[in-house]
Amino acid sequence: MTLLIAAWTIGLILSLLALGVYISFRLFHFPDITVDGSVTLGAAVAAVLIVGGTGAGWAIAVAFVAGCVAGAVTGIVHTKFGVHKLLSGILVMTALYSINLHLMGKSNVPLLSERTLPIWAEGLARRWWATDSLNVAGWRINIGDLATLLVSGIVVAAVCVAMFWFFRTNLGTAMRATGDNDQMMRALAVNTKNMTILGLALSNGLVAISGALLAQYQGFADVQMGIGMIVWGLASVIIGQALVGPGSLGLAIVGTVMGSVLFRLIVALALRWGLNPNDLKLVTATFVFVALVLPGVLKRVRLGKKVQVAHA
Repeated sequence: MTLLIAAWTIGLILSLLALGVYISFRLFHFPDITVDGSVTLGAAVAAVLIVGGTGAGWAIAVAFVAGCVAGAVTGIVHTKFGVHKLLSGILVMTALYSINLHLMGKSNVPLLSERTLPIWAEGLARRWWATDSLNVAGWRINIGDLATLLVSGIVVAAVCVAMFWFFRTNLGTAMRATGDNDQMMRALAVNTKNMTILGLALSNGLVAISGALLAQYQGFADVQMGIGMIVWGLASVIIGQALVGPGSLGLAIVGTVMGSVLFRLIVALALRWGLNPNDLKLVTATFVFVALVLPGVLKRVRLGKKVQVAHA
């Protein structure tokens, strides 16, 4: 049960990263590699601020702003200087590696003795229930693990509601329409470059929040923690789309969160059943590759069968 709750908690935390990837990859069709750097940026900013005495809430807010700046830089590099989408993300991600090292002053910042959000949630839960563990469906659950799960769920729910509301405003609708058909939006006198910059800023802001929460949950921020996170986000988005199918914005948001949690549970079970942790990113990349290629292969197979039937 402890493994299940831990997997669920990490899945919720990383669902914010998946929502950021959903904005850049699905709404704007922008393969934004900045994610690998901005998740570490969020973790580094939050860790440094918390160690310096700033409250966990403010640290997460500043991490969000830092992530927005990183995403905006990627957007500016692409839209104002004409750099290819993929290359602009790679440039900013590479630059963020040095920036993160300068922020932290070393490659790893421990948070185990600091007052992080999980520590605050555990203290609040202990005062509320006056016990170290609770019995849930016959399982004894550590009160700290349960409190962290609840707080993570509340944060993710708040972000989902805010995201759903924002993308239904005039500005948010214009951003979504820019991703669907930028030529039409330019004809309507909408500055699509600014829409792209704003979209990438919001995307990486969410990714940075995920990094800030992940650093507090695992008890440290590490300069290498962002490697491969873009693939994790893509896998979550793909699983979420498979769960809810093509539908409304609300379904897409819920599906992305569900995809992240389900993917983390699958990973936890695979590790439990003996998967070598060194193979985890290889398996994840293979899964995303198959998920991206399989629909096209199935479509060609179906078309081939129809042609055979027509000639029969």
